[in-house]
Amino acid sequence: MTADLDPRSLDTGTLALFAGQAAAAQVQASLSEDGFGDLRMSHGYLFQHLIVGEPTITELATHLSMTQQGASKAVAELERLGYCERTPDPSDARIRRIRLTSRGRAAVAAARRARAALETRLAARFGESHLAAQRTFLTELLAELGGIEAVERRAVLPPH
Repeated sequence: MTADLDPRSLDTGTLALFAGQAAAAQVQASLSEDGFGDLRMSHGYLFQHLIVGEPTITELATHLSMTQQGASKAVAELERLGYCERTPDPSDARIRRIRLTSRGRAAVAAARRARAALETRLAARFGESHLAAQRTFLTELLAELGGIEAVERRAVLPPH
């Protein structure tokens, strides 16, 4: 037997987390419909660094606060799925850089479209000004809780 839970009784952080998870699930569903169903939310932590550069495994491990072995395993999985590749560094062929493939860039574009479509739907449902006010509030909340810098630096870490 389960008891009903009124979401309004949840603390702000938990409610924001659940809203974010529900939004992420809708983006994931859209990605799946677009042919990227093999991507998981956890892949996004790696993608955030491949969008803006071509790091080495060591650099990626440092950015993600993980071991080189863990970063290498994550990259190998995305390589196998066709989203990234290792290429020689132009200045030193011994160094291998990780970059998005055309499939990886297409997945990023599809995720951006899915998030934009969700924002459009939410704005139509709640009103653009109300949605903008909520984004402002959540940004201020993130700042209060010390998370702004990680977002600005694309250094959001996976939960432990």
